[in-house]
Amino acid sequence: MTDSPPSAATDNDAALQARAATELRRPRSLADVYRVFTRMALQGFGGVLPVAHRELVERERWMSPQGFLEVLSLSQVLPGPNVVNLAIIFDDRHFGWRGALAATAGMLSVPMLVVLVLALIYRQAADVPLVTGALRGMGVVAAGLIIGTAVKLAATLSKNPLGLPLAMGVGVMTFAMVGLLRWPMVWVVLGLGAASMAAAWWRIVRQARGPTP
Repeated sequence: MTDSPPSAATDNDAALQARAATELRRPRSLADVYRVFTRMALQGFGGVLPVAHRELVERERWMSPQGFLEVLSLSQVLPGPNVVNLAIIFDDRHFGWRGALAATAGMLSVPMLVVLVLALIYRQAADVPLVTGALRGMGVVAAGLIIGTAVKLAATLSKNPLGLPLAMGVGVMTFAMVGLLRWPMVWVVLGLGAASMAAAWWRIVRQARGPTP
């Protein structure tokens, strides 16, 4: 019996390591869900969405970038805070209603106490120019975090059923309608969102059928 060449063994080890690095994991318990979503919410100064992507996709590897974008898209069209909707949908898949409750409790319980304390402090210092200036500076940081998350999510468009050019076109149209024309978001989501869903469904069905003879 002959041993495998060192180069082959090294290639196998590298392949196993690469697979382990990209393989998705799942939450181990309800306590794990509560811990991660509490940590995520406590980092969400200026918005939880950028932190949610880093925690769920990059750190815990509970979701793929494409899966995160799909759940986020569904969360956007449902009533309520987007990230809370995302937490409920994601953890309902793993632990049912108990997971949804654990994720929601993690998002709201401890952060609510922190916000109440900060609100009491702010009420005493709201007229201090230094405090007002600091809060305006935090707004710039929040904008940067959102832009950074948008760039990360844009990398998944190449795998979108619409195709990269059409997906980018829909994104630009959405920005123009909401950001420039100030159209009501609900009508943009219902109109442009419905059209995008119909186009994606048509392309998926067409690919499943294969080329026409």
